[in-house]
Amino acid sequence: MVKTKTGPIAEAKRLIVKIGSSLLVDEASGLVRRTWLDSVCTDIAACRKRGQEVIVVSSGAVAVGRRRLGLTPPLKLEEKQAAAATGQIRLAHDYQEALAHHGLSVAQVLLTLDDSDNRRRYLNARATLETLLRLGAVPVINENDTVATAEIRFGDNDRLAARVAQMVSADALVLFSDIDGLYTADPRKDKDAAFIPEVRELTPEIEAMAGDPGSAYGSGGMVTKLVAAKICLSAGCKMAIARGQAMNPLAAIEAGGRCTWFLPSAEPRTARKQWIYGAMSPTGAVILDDGAVRALRHGRSLLPAGVVAVEGSFERGDCVLVQGKDGQILGRGLSAYSAEDARRIAGRQSAEIEQILGFHGRDELIHRDDLVVEG
Repeated sequence: MVKTKTGPIAEAKRLIVKIGSSLLVDEASGLVRRTWLDSVCTDIAACRKRGQEVIVVSSGAVAVGRRRLGLTPPLKLEEKQAAAATGQIRLAHDYQEALAHHGLSVAQVLLTLDDSDNRRRYLNARATLETLLRLGAVPVINENDTVATAEIRFGDNDRLAARVAQMVSADALVLFSDIDGLYTADPRKDKDAAFIPEVRELTPEIEAMAGDPGSAYGSGGMVTKLVAAKICLSAGCKMAIARGQAMNPLAAIEAGGRCTWFLPSAEPRTARKQWIYGAMSPTGAVILDDGAVRALRHGRSLLPAGVVAVEGSFERGDCVLVQGKDGQILGRGLSAYSAEDARRIAGRQSAEIEQILGFHGRDELIHRDDLVVEG
């Protein structure tokens, strides 16, 4: 009998892998370490083969591009943007070739901080990623350094990866690094630093272990990883810090390789619904007929056909109350349409949306993943 693998990676339905520039790009030549990348893509293909969805968050565009353009650090902002523009296309090509050997399609997605902070752009980005995953592609995400300025940058791809995990309700995120996990102090300076294999809560004591933000261990190192861990834990996503230099690093973790796992108390979908229910203020309401009320209580999405009235003024992505005709509040959710558009399609079939609005958005007014039903 073949033994089924278990563990956070094997159990994840949706997995995110973050790859840093120092792992991916050879410092001397400025070229992508193709043999290593091929081994990572072999791991990704193995995950896909057992039915998992995988997203890659990858640095490296600036490191590749600056050498192609003959630029030497420190780079001015416009030089960094030019290097990113040159390197990103080469980086995407390498990922495309490496994953094509396994019959997998690659999609390049470039994000800025505003894409996760602006509600409408957040929803657009999430919908794009969800569609790519549904179609079987492997999204490769990087910060859009060609247009981002210091004021609108994520600043590090650890935090970007965590925000993506939050955005798509990922089950697990692996941050590949040059260190194999969290220690009580910087192990490169303190021989008595103890390794911590598992963290379930980011206490002040745990955060203090990241060290001085001005140190190599702190700045751009463990501090940013703990910021990412905080985002993941609040989103119900498991997160690992692991050494990434070895070949087939994902397989190495699954085989028992050393890493630190940050384990949340809730699953991604549960955490997301807690966020919708507790952290968002409704800006309007939709009133449902009896059939729609019954459907929602059975875990269905809210379709426009079940809506008899729309109250208030709200935009796409805003939180709205969901009520029965008797005024009873059934729950709350994130509307896929503005109040104006919702009024126009209320009571109509989803197949009529394009004819009425001039575009075909989602079939659901509120998708069940964005809906919290009380009781």
